[in-house]
Amino acid sequence: MAGRVIVVGSVNVDLVVRAPRLPSPGETVTGGAYERHHGGKGGNQAVAAARLGRPTLFVAAIGDDDFGATAHAALVAEGVDVFGVEELPRQATGIAVILVGENGENLIAVASGANAHLTPDFVRGRLERLGPLRGDVVLLCNEIPQETVREALRVARAAGATTVFNPAPAAGITRETIGLADIITPNRGELSTLLGTSRPGSIVKGAAGLLAHRNSPGVRQAVIVTLGRQGAMLVRLDESNHPSAEEIPAPAVAAIDTTGAGDAFNGALAVALAAGRTIEEACRWAVTAGALATTRVGAREGMPTADALLATLGLPEDAMAWHAAAPAEDAPKGVEHKDTSAVEALVDRMLGSLPDAD
Repeated sequence: MAGRVIVVGSVNVDLVVRAPRLPSPGETVTGGAYERHHGGKGGNQAVAAARLGRPTLFVAAIGDDDFGATAHAALVAEGVDVFGVEELPRQATGIAVILVGENGENLIAVASGANAHLTPDFVRGRLERLGPLRGDVVLLCNEIPQETVREALRVARAAGATTVFNPAPAAGITRETIGLADIITPNRGELSTLLGTSRPGSIVKGAAGLLAHRNSPGVRQAVIVTLGRQGAMLVRLDESNHPSAEEIPAPAVAAIDTTGAGDAFNGALAVALAAGRTIEEACRWAVTAGALATTRVGAREGMPTADALLATLGLPEDAMAWHAAAPAEDAPKGVEHKDTSAVEALVDRMLGSLPDAD
């Protein structure tokens, strides 16, 4: 039986200004255009998974205001199971203020609202109602309280689920939290924050340092560092506890808006894992979904459908099925590197490129 995707995370309404360029601190840039979209990393990731046809359940909090009512209706319209979406009295629904420049770069500020009041007890109760979670994927972001993230990861792991943690934003995340995740998916900046440095000397070594090894707690399976238009780097430890890095390229696209690309990546990653795909295959699905998401305006508007994703990957229509056929020979493939020095040099050259989609 195919697994489900269970997202625990945030719901926001995105208030977007598209400006000729992004302002510097203290500067006002005029000539922008205003838009309103549904957002929040949790909501976006749930929509991304649902659009790919995987049964998707969502645990989150909204306020008892107009924004909350419309956010709830938008999730239902996308086919997301909102059994775990709680309306909190006397709380505002979260909002995000997003500035988008002419080249698609973005700056985001968030007022958490109800997201900050999503409690560990509520999340634990909703997850326990689902019973055993073996075969399911539980996906979390960090726009909800840390104690709630930890409890969700703990309960999900105990119930047999694969746990995926998108550490965004990355501030305040402890080693204890990281150690409850099977997979984490930081971008370059988030990796630096997790490592406590302004810029890691080596992305591969830095990512490997977050993995569990010997008696040190850490991520159980893999760290996937997203690299914007370059794709992603999949980092694991081999049987000798040496880092093994695999480069996962993304297809070239004409990017218009990178706002929801990271959420599309995480939703597609969870879908592929729930469909029984390997981590390598799931990464290829994820970087392709993230790239496709940049080709349309809006965080959710660009989330690809299953047909669009499979067509870009060169996969048959039944590839979403449990243990489906292997990817087509001409599908984009990662390159595994046991000796990571070449990978590290490649990533260092990437550091001056466009900012990560988030």
